[in-house]
Amino acid sequence: MNLQTWTIGEVKITAVLESDIIVSSRVFYPTATLEEIMAVEWLRPVYISEKGRVNMWVQAFVLETPTKRIVVDTCMGNDKPRTGAGGMLKTDFLERFEAAGFPRESIDVVLCTHLHVDHVGWNTRLVDGRWVPTFPKARYLMEASEIEYWSANFRDEDDEAIFADSVRPVIEAGLVDAVTNNHVICPQVRLVSTPGHTPGHVSVMIESQGEQAFITGDMIHNPAQIAHPEWGAYVDYDMAASTATRRKVLAELADGPVKVIGTHFPAPTIGRIVRDGDTYRFEG
Repeated sequence: MNLQTWTIGEVKITAVLESDIIVSSRVFYPTATLEEIMAVEWLRPVYISEKGRVNMWVQAFVLETPTKRIVVDTCMGNDKPRTGAGGMLKTDFLERFEAAGFPRESIDVVLCTHLHVDHVGWNTRLVDGRWVPTFPKARYLMEASEIEYWSANFRDEDDEAIFADSVRPVIEAGLVDAVTNNHVICPQVRLVSTPGHTPGHVSVMIESQGEQAFITGDMIHNPAQIAHPEWGAYVDYDMAASTATRRKVLAELADGPVKVIGTHFPAPTIGRIVRDGDTYRFEG
């Protein structure tokens, strides 16, 4: 399934899949036991495999509003030198993206919910040995404290490479707007501050004609964290803060009308948060 589409009032949302990832749950959620993970039966087999592994998709979301065409997160990208997963990919993502009706030049805004490797990759593409903006007519929106942090805090060579090939080139091209964590992109789309996974992490609220949808970013990686909000991911900048954010947001969304779109959720990627005893579940 390369494409999923939904409508929220006047806004059409298209999810374009780049790749899927399977990760050991014990590695990804270091405070959880395999027994605890397998005990949440509704997660299997879509979100957690029968062997207890975390199933995730890497995908970008195109929002077509009455006035703007917005891309939320740009996946891993091709030709990027990485020591871990996602190094030197050769996918047909960009061809499929354009074939879906989204020429690169038609994109008005690129929003990065944060600046991790799988959310900035297609910010740029390799042309004649240089990294150039993939979406040449777009404004690239990045939360201001997120830019400040990652421009000065490289944990390893990969972090330095990510900034060098996927962030700095669009800054140097004059295409980046450093925005606040409650920035309004257009009347239908605004940012929501959801820190913890990274210092300036944001999610996205879509509101149109009485309908609402919420794109999580990496505030939640997998519905396992809906059943257990206390399960921080090993890639979180501040696990305690990410847990506090999840608890707050889940309490606000539970049993309400807002449709939740999990950035890394396999299909069904969209659903609602409902109360399940003293915790929550995801109903896609």
